[in-house]
Amino acid sequence: MSSRGLALAPPAKNVVVYRNGDPFFPGRKVVVNQRRFLTFEAFLNEVTKSIRAPLAVRNLYTPRHGHRVAELGDLQDGCQYVAAGFEKFKRLDYLNHGRKELRGMRNSDGLQVGPQASCRNTGSSHALGCFYCSVFRNGDLLSPPFPLPLSKSTPLQWDALLATLTEKANLRSGAVNKLCRLDGTQVSGGEELVNGDYYVAVGNEEYKKLPYFELLVPQDSAYKMLWYVD
Repeated sequence: MSSRGLALAPPAKNVVVYRNGDPFFPGRKVVVNQRRFLTFEAFLNEVTKSIRAPLAVRNLYTPRHGHRVAELGDLQDGCQYVAAGFEKFKRLDYLNHGRKELRGMRNSDGLQVGPQASCRNTGSSHALGCFYCSVFRNGDLLSPPFPLPLSKSTPLQWDALLATLTEKANLRSGAVNKLCRLDGTQVSGGEELVNGDYYVAVGNEEYKKLPYFELLVPQDSAYKMLWYVD
């Protein structure tokens, strides 16, 4: 390749992508390389995998004003974007995710919940080595997902986690026997859990593939009230 050809090659860009309407997703860094992605659709397919979107990503928006990005060349190096399917852009404070200091989640009695006590300390979740997942109830399209705080520094006992899920999910079918991803695949251990991802608590019954994320994730920041901020 000639030096002229190398000079004309567009430089790679680094962007951060958030999930539309998800107040807990921390964002994922994605490299925009136009030599790798020949079309905008190919890049959106990569974003779908990178952020583990429940449905295929078909649109990107600017996080503050919701302006739609039309093509690869419109993406700016070092900027943030919100990935969505065909649904409308949902206004949230995406850019300030994780900057508030959290002391842990409280239940209706004002008590700390979750299997790891170390997440009760002051400071941000990142400083504590904590991460959070959101859990739907299998077959339930009326109840919102509940946050599940976990500690990276404490070995996760799977039986203890299922017991905590049983208490929090309160499934009609009884105890939680397995945890599934939104595509129905089963999680076999705590090391497979990903910060900011969504899961479904399942009892003895089969996993029910329903539009949990689309119907139950709120469109505004009111859902953040589930968190206790001192």
